[in-house]
Amino acid sequence: MDSDSLKDFILQRVPEAEIVQGTQYLQATIPSEKIRAILTELKSNPQTSFDYLFCQTGVDWPQHMEVVYHLKSTTLNHMVVIKAKINSRENPEIDTVCDLYRTAEFHEREIFDLYGIVFKNHPDLRRLLLTDDWVGYPMRKDYVDPVNMIAY
Repeated sequence: MDSDSLKDFILQRVPEAEIVQGTQYLQATIPSEKIRAILTELKSNPQTSFDYLFCQTGVDWPQHMEVVYHLKSTTLNHMVVIKAKINSRENPEIDTVCDLYRTAEFHEREIFDLYGIVFKNHPDLRRLLLTDDWVGYPMRKDYVDPVNMIAY
């Protein structure tokens, strides 16, 4: 599927999506509450068949949080980036997709550990890299690090 067809496919399902052509991939930003539905459709629909989540990360923007999904179809050989915009910085939550993509299980634990984004219905959401008694989320811009004195 070419970028224009993929753009139309996404806009038919999420009309409010913001879509741009990046330097490598088509990028669609959608509301976080629609992430599970669109990723399910992108994976299961034979026109898209995005069967491989090859990267997932969190981003801390000044006004919102974001989870970014890099998807590839191993059969159709096309890729797309889906960005889920989470409007709440105080209690960022989003549905898990680890039952759709097994690779998401550890990615979501890492994002939770470093950004504090809660993945609803994740089967084992706990810290991955930091100790259980660590206070805060060190990749967030509002994290205070008195030892390294990093200020944003």
